[in-house]
Parts: sequence; structure tokens; C-alpha cells
Amino acid sequence: MDRHDGRDRHDGRDAHDRRDAHDRRDGPAQSAWRIHGMSVEGYRHRRDGIPCQDAWHSAVVGPPDAAVVVLAVADGAGSRPHSGQGARFAVQLATSHFGQRAEVRPQSADAVHALLLDAFKDVREEFVSRTDGDPDDFAATLTVVVLAPTWLGHLSVGDGFVVLRSGAEGGERLFHLLPQPDAVSEYSNETVFLTSPDAEHWVHTECVCDEGIDGVLLSTDGLTQAALSRSAGRPRGANASFASAVLRSLDAPGPDPHADDLALAELLRSDRLTAFNADDKTLLRAVRP
Repeated sequence: MDRHDGRDRHDGRDAHDRRDAHDRRDGPAQSAWRIHGMSVEGYRHRRDGIPCQDAWHSAVVGPPDAAVVVLAVADGAGSRPHSGQGARFAVQLATSHFGQRAEVRPQSADAVHALLLDAFKDVREEFVSRTDGDPDDFAATLTVVVLAPTWLGHLSVGDGFVVLRSGAEGGERLFHLLPQPDAVSEYSNETVFLTSPDAEHWVHTECVCDEGIDGVLLSTDGLTQAALSRSAGRPRGANASFASAVLRSLDAPGPDPHADDLALAELLRSDRLTAFNADDKTLLRAVRP
């Protein structure tokens, strides 16, 4: 896997169902990817009757023979009064702006990094200008993946994460955790949001060139403990068992999409996953049949 990583170039209720979430289980005609996303409220929000503050969105842009898929997830800051609305707005802006920028067709890894950063600046500028009152009241993280015919672009601010499926070893599929933004400090749990004053400083970008990628998983931090392996308190890699199971269920969906949705929502709300993390949970998947 040829990966070109980079920081900001200045410095280095119910589950959202298929209707609410624009499920593309069968995939639009112009996309080679089957896409499905779901956000569910965590235990605390379900207990207190608070709506889910996570969000996801996807879009397909470009001509049928060179379509680009944009995937985005966001996690609203629980302490902010309009964070759920902010998360939904962030992912909609992301799929729009990143999709527009991706139609330029960059010809190098550096051009991909520049595209991702420019799109992030577009999103942040519109987000701040269109949120009523204090933009921090709408604070949310943002993680974006752009699936182009010859490259994959990734941008993240905050604590979302991305896992790729590519290659095999000993007959077992391999899963790769893309690097995440640096922590604000070694001893801090502070999260950087789209609206943070220095957000552009903490943005992390990746450009991956690997024709073998046939599965992508994006999530907010509610699934960190289930989906990632950790060492010394920091994510170190993908939990192959979890990633394999959730991507495999999209590789070979059942005959009833509604039943598949119910099964996934049940998994995301399960006591086993809640014991790891009681936050809202978002799972956005894309597979190439």
C-alpha cells in the first residue's frame, strides 16, 4: 500500500435508517462501491431521551466511467447545545465541497493533499458563516474519505478513524488503520473540532494509492474500543475480527435490507459494545463487489 501522509501543509431516537441516511446498499449506477451507513444513539442518550449527535453522509460525483465517492462522518460535541445539528451540517458540507474539489482530478500525492486541505477550508468557512450565533455551539469532529479511481484521500480533525481492507496474508484479509491526527498533548483528552480556532493546524491528511482496496470503514470515536486494537492507551491497528465481520455483511447483504438494518442497529446498541463505550456510534461502510 503506497501511502503519502501529511499534516496541514502550513505545518506539516432510533438508528438513522436507510431513508434518513441515504442508504446506497445497491449502489448508484455510476459507482463501483456499495455504501451503507448508520448512526445510533448511545446508552446515555437513549436513557435520557437525547437524540443521536453523530451523523454521516455520502455522495457520488463525476462521470459514470470515473466516479468519485465521498464519505463523511461527524461527532457532535456533547457539551455544546446544537452539536447534533452541527454534525449533520458538517457531513453535508463535506460531501459537497470535497466532491466539487475532487472533480479537478489531481495528478500527484501533493495535489491530493492540497485538494483535501482546500476542501476542508471551504467546509470550515461555510460552516462558521452559516451557523447562527456562536459556531462553537455547533462543534463537531469531521472525518472524510474520498474514493477516486486511482487514489484514496483521507482528512480528519478530531477523533474519528478510518480502516481499509486491502491484501491478504496466509489466506486472511488484511486491515489497515489510517493514521489519526496527533493528540493536542500527551496528557490531554482534549478533542479538536471543526470550529476550533486552530483546527487547520491539527488536520491530518493521507493519500493512498492501492488498487487492492476493496473495503473502507469510517467511524466516530464511539466504536474505537471495539474496532481498534490499542497499546499504551493509543490506537495501534484495526481489530480484524470486528472489521471483517461488518464489511463482510455488506459484501453479501441478505435478501431483506430492513432486516439487515435491524441486525446492525442491534449490534451497535448491544450490551457488549456499550460496555466498551456508551457514546453514540456511527458506522459508514463502502465495499467494492
